Amino acid sequence: MPAQQPAVSVIMPVLNEERHLRDSVRHILGQEYAGEMEVVIALGPSTDRTDEIAAELVRETASNGRARVHTVPNPTGRTPAALNAAIKASRHPIVVRVDGHGMLSPDYIATAVRLLEETGAQNVGGIMHAEGENAWEQAVAAAMTSKIGVGNAAFHTGGQAGPAETVYLGVFRREALEQQGGYNEEFIRAQDWELNFRIREAGGLIWFSPELKVQYRPRPSVRALAKQYKDYGRWRHVVARYHPGSINLRYLAPPTAVCAIAAGLVAGATVTPWAFAVPAGYLAAITAGSVPAGRGLPLKARAQIPVALATMHMSWGFGFLTSPRSLARKVIESRRPAVPARDRSQV
Repeated sequence: MPAQQPAVSVIMPVLNEERHLRDSVRHILGQEYAGEMEVVIALGPSTDRTDEIAAELVRETASNGRARVHTVPNPTGRTPAALNAAIKASRHPIVVRVDGHGMLSPDYIATAVRLLEETGAQNVGGIMHAEGENAWEQAVAAAMTSKIGVGNAAFHTGGQAGPAETVYLGVFRREALEQQGGYNEEFIRAQDWELNFRIREAGGLIWFSPELKVQYRPRPSVRALAKQYKDYGRWRHVVARYHPGSINLRYLAPPTAVCAIAAGLVAGATVTPWAFAVPAGYLAAITAGSVPAGRGLPLKARAQIPVALATMHMSWGFGFLTSPRSLARKVIESRRPAVPARDRSQV
């Protein structure tokens, strides 16, 4: 890396993150990066101590000449609105997105800046490395990093470096964000995919690299995980209607499983007990798949992996199947045309 590294703005959309916010910011401030940094936290209407912790971080870094924390309000609580508010309040040429429960590896920013220069990409990202702090979270982390849980998504399971449709979080050139007008705030979920789609449509490059890792803390309960994955499925169907060419078999597997299991249960209860073979087969499959996924984990965590897998699959599939067309129409009406990227030689 050159001696003079570009200044970096780290943006964080935060809502009810008292458990992880301080640790997440600590991982940012501890980066092995010589350039100037700022951390902009967009505060949603939290009901825990998140705002108090953020205020403490602002005070503690006020005299830090290299990396300070400041905050901006996000009254809607919506992630894309938070991201846009933080982008507007930030000032440096490289913009790093970090969530309030994400922990950057020590060389994350330095590696990302290097990859931006080496590849000419507008956005680079890497692996969402799920790690749990208790048995349930360890089970969810194992499910999230297993192909039986998430298919072949590179940012979950890893893969070769190269061009990608989208990446986890992202490290952007500010010019790309400004040219595209930031995030589309109608996308409550899947806003990363939609923004990266516009960047790619405008001729920009999105680059995935397994060199980039962010530790991710899974949802702490079955209920929270179910809500998360129901929202994922709901918004993935919006994306499919917004951009029909984006759907593939991986996305159709969970809704197909939900329909097949529901049909098997109904038919088993009303027509023939043999139909119960469908849900029984699914349970057998996720139980068998949890064995390699849980290798090395405590017994209590391994025993909960099938529950995590079923919660993820069924919630995602249910969300996909029940996603209303009216939501997709509203999003499609807000469609932003991609703005062609400027010639890098002229920047």
